[in-house]
Amino acid sequence: MASATLVGDLPPTGSAPGAANTSSNTQFPPINIGTRRSALAQIQARSVELALKKAHPERTYNICPVLAQGDKDKITPLQQLSQGENAKSLWTGELESMLEQGELDLIVHCLKDMPTQLPDNLDLAAILEREDPRDALVVSPRLPKDTTIATLPEGSTIGTSSVRRAAQLRRLYPSFKFADLRGNVGTRLGKLDAEDSPFNAIILAAAGLKRLGMDNRINQYLSSDSGGMLHAVGQGALAIEIRKDDEEIKKILNKIGDERTTRACSAERALLRTLEGGCSVPIGVETSWRGGKGLTVGAQPAKDYDKHGDAIEEEVDLDEQELVLKTLVVSVDGKESVSYEVARKVRSVEDAQTLGREVAKILVDKGADKILEQISRDKQWAAKKELEAATAAPASTS
Repeated sequence: MASATLVGDLPPTGSAPGAANTSSNTQFPPINIGTRRSALAQIQARSVELALKKAHPERTYNICPVLAQGDKDKITPLQQLSQGENAKSLWTGELESMLEQGELDLIVHCLKDMPTQLPDNLDLAAILEREDPRDALVVSPRLPKDTTIATLPEGSTIGTSSVRRAAQLRRLYPSFKFADLRGNVGTRLGKLDAEDSPFNAIILAAAGLKRLGMDNRINQYLSSDSGGMLHAVGQGALAIEIRKDDEEIKKILNKIGDERTTRACSAERALLRTLEGGCSVPIGVETSWRGGKGLTVGAQPAKDYDKHGDAIEEEVDLDEQELVLKTLVVSVDGKESVSYEVARKVRSVEDAQTLGREVAKILVDKGADKILEQISRDKQWAAKKELEAATAAPASTS
């Protein structure tokens, strides 16, 4: 593995990893928080830092940005990068190496980027309250602001590097064309807004746009009821990875995890792991809770408010609510699909994982395994041809 590179786009919050300083009020060493380099990743890390400061104000914290493999290589097609062993470390490998070596105390990840199987000596120690997990449609400024996925011009070109997103849209809108689109959120929006842009619209995670304060760019939130889109496993949730034997950090994180999000995402990840799918495989999910004060997708149920506008705490215990899990596996061309929906009370993470595994087996019985096997074969071939084309291009123009 190439050596990791520490970088910083935002002002640093403390010393670099390995610094020996301690808090002026305590003898505790600072806690080094690892994150990817992008502005969004650092914003996410800072939200975790704020939660930790609120729970443990006696400690000090450093944000340590690291350039990940998936961020370094902007040329190799994403499908090629995510083949084989690379899929396990594309966004996490350098950070995990530093965590193992003690340079970092914890890593903040987008849960959707985390492999479902971690190194034996590392652990997923906390999942924070989920931001909006839905995908979002962002249309070209040359189109009307009220444009939706259903009213895009026929033959529109959609920018996305996600096989899942493209497959689901091909299923419902076969006239659409798709073009690879990589880079951070600002880069993608810039490519959409350019005068010579080939894109009519792009698809991004709503959570990222909201965290960046760019949700005004969202033309439509996509869900099973709006646009027919199911989101990625873990989308919208932040997860914290630590060394498995680090009992001190485990105790520190106990106060900031969110049980509702943890159960929902545990079901999603157990489903994905059982199907042996990767982050680029078109497995869509949607989790929601039923039986509280309202029904919301992947987030806290809506609360009632008293006459003073203050939130009334939810009356129904989480253990008495049902987790609704919707799933969809689609072939790359959108012509074949398998779906399943279930609602069940899950009173623990273990219950949620059991639900995810059972739903995965049902999907396999309905034919999902055949779809995923074909996707894997097609993906390897397509990635090989794209890589050959990409490497041959400079020679032809020299």
